[in-house]
Amino acid sequence: MTNRPTAPRIEPIDLDDVTDDELRDTLAGALTLDGRPLNIFGVLGHHPKLLKRFNLLGGFILNKGMIPERERELVILRVGWNAQAVYEFGQHTVIGKRCGLTDDEIVALTKSPYDHPWSAEDRALIALADDLATDDCASDGTWLALTERWSEAELVELLVVAGFYRLVSGFLNSAGVQLDDGVPGFPS
Repeated sequence: MTNRPTAPRIEPIDLDDVTDDELRDTLAGALTLDGRPLNIFGVLGHHPKLLKRFNLLGGFILNKGMIPERERELVILRVGWNAQAVYEFGQHTVIGKRCGLTDDEIVALTKSPYDHPWSAEDRALIALADDLATDDCASDGTWLALTERWSEAELVELLVVAGFYRLVSGFLNSAGVQLDDGVPGFPS
């Protein structure tokens, strides 16, 4: 595995220097910490049109999707762990706890799924993230397990959730986006 940058490769934009009204509006609608957009949005702000569309898809996934939030966060956290994307894992640790994941479950997502008493449904979601990280395709066994609970529309969404957060993880890792203040990294 490639070493992850320990410093930003692309610094977040300085919000005091933003003169573009569309970018200012987009950043005003982004998730914030102490009134400032999260580092991911500050880095994406170097490409305002992409940031705007990124926020549309990401916002849909987080706020308007069909997948219950706890299950969505299981997938996102496992994707972040598989990609070794500390920023992704940290941000979604915070979100996951708000969605009902326990500290034990979050730590268990950093280990073999067989080290924790996951339900069969949770195990299938973790397997989906693992299959996509390994082979960019859900295995037949994983797919069969997922179809026992999820409709075709929900399966489409699960694939998009995993794929979107794999993209995000690669972006975060490669750009060296640093954790925001107060956000945890990987569990010890």
